[in-house]
Amino acid sequence: MTTLTTDAGTTRRIYLVTGVFSAVLYTVLLVAPAIAGPLIEKFTLEPAQTGLLFSLELGAFSLATVPAYLWLTRVPLTWAVGVCTVVVALGHLTSGFVTDFGVLLVVRVITSLAAGSITVVLLALGPRTRNPGRAFGIFVVAQLAMGALILALFPIVFLGAGVSAIYWTLAGLTVLCLPVVPLLRGLDVATPIAARRDDARASIVPFAAGLGAILLFYVALSGIWSFMGQISADAENDPGATSFVLAIAIATAAGILSALLATALGESPRRGLYLVIGLGGMIVSVLLLLGMPGLVQFTISALLFKFMWTFVLPYLLSAVAALGGGPQTMNTVNLMIGGGFAIGPLLAGSLVQSTGGFSAMIWVSAVALVLALGLTLMLTGGRLVDRTALRTPEATGKRPR
Repeated sequence: MTTLTTDAGTTRRIYLVTGVFSAVLYTVLLVAPAIAGPLIEKFTLEPAQTGLLFSLELGAFSLATVPAYLWLTRVPLTWAVGVCTVVVALGHLTSGFVTDFGVLLVVRVITSLAAGSITVVLLALGPRTRNPGRAFGIFVVAQLAMGALILALFPIVFLGAGVSAIYWTLAGLTVLCLPVVPLLRGLDVATPIAARRDDARASIVPFAAGLGAILLFYVALSGIWSFMGQISADAENDPGATSFVLAIAIATAAGILSALLATALGESPRRGLYLVIGLGGMIVSVLLLLGMPGLVQFTISALLFKFMWTFVLPYLLSAVAALGGGPQTMNTVNLMIGGGFAIGPLLAGSLVQSTGGFSAMIWVSAVALVLALGLTLMLTGGRLVDRTALRTPEATGKRPR
C-alpha cells in the first residue's frame, strides 16, 4: 500500500479528531439502555415502538455509508464534518423538545445519518496516518472509555430526570466537538492517481475476504452480546452478579484494557498473529457459553469475549486498509459493520425463538467466527508475521544510522 500521509503533525491531528468524535458520536448508541425507560415514560411506548426507534437510529448510522460514496472525495472535510456536527447537535437539542413520537423518529434518523457521515470520515482518515493500527485503536478505545463513563455516571446524574435532559446533554457534548473541526483543514481522503494505480493491481480476493471477515465478525459478536444476559439467566445465575460482570466490572474493564493494548502496540508486523489469537480467543469464549454455564464459567467467557473482541477489531480494520483502494475501501468496511450489526441480533433472536434455547445460536456464532478466521487468513495471505517488516527500524525500535 502506498503511504499517503507521513507527516507526524498531521498524524497527531487525525488521532485527536478520531478520539474526540468517536467518543461523542457513539454516545448515541451507548446510551440506549439508559434512555429506553425515560422514552417509554414520556411517549407511552410499546416494546415494539422502542425497538423500532433504536433500530432506525442504528440503521441510519450505518446507511450514511451509501451517500458517502458520492461526497466523500468531493467535499472539503472541514465543511462536511462541521455541517454534520451542527446537524447532530441540533438533532439532539430538537429531540428534547419533541412531543410526538412520529416526529421523534424523523429527527433521530436525520441525527444518526449526520453522525454516521462523520464516522465515515474518521474511518477514511485512519489509513492516512503513520500508524493506521493505532488510529483504529484510538477509534475503538475512545468509544469504550465513554461507554464506561456513561455506565458509571448516567444512573446517578439522570436518576429521575426526563429523556429531554439526556438529549440536551448529548447536544452539549456534540458542541464540544466543534473546536477540533479546524484540525481537518488541509486534509484530504482522496487517493492520489499513482496510489490508485498501485491499488488496482492488488487482487480482489483479499479485499472480498476482508469484507466477509468483518461482516461475519460483527454478525457473531452482536448476536452473542445481545443475548449474554439471557444466557446467564437461563443458566440460573444471580441477575445482580450477571449485571455486575457484563456492565460494570470485568467485561467493560477487559474491553478498555485490550483496546488500549492494541492502541499501544499500533501497526505491527505481527498483525496476522494478533488476528489469529484474537479470533481464536473469541471462538473459545463463545463455546464456553454452551451447557448452562455457571457464574465462574460465564465470567471467564464474558471477560475473554470482550477482551478479544476489542483487541482484534483495530487490527482487522487496519488489515483491510493496508490493501489500499482509497477512502471508499473504509466506506465499504463501514457498510459491512452496519450490516453485521443489523443481521446479528435478528439472526440470533430468530434462532433462540425457533429452537427454544441458546445452543443453536451459540454454535452458529462460533461457526461464523471460524469462517471469519479463515477469511482473515486469506486477507493476510496466511502470514502470521511479516518478517520483511519485522526487520525495519520501526519494527525493531532501532533508529537508522
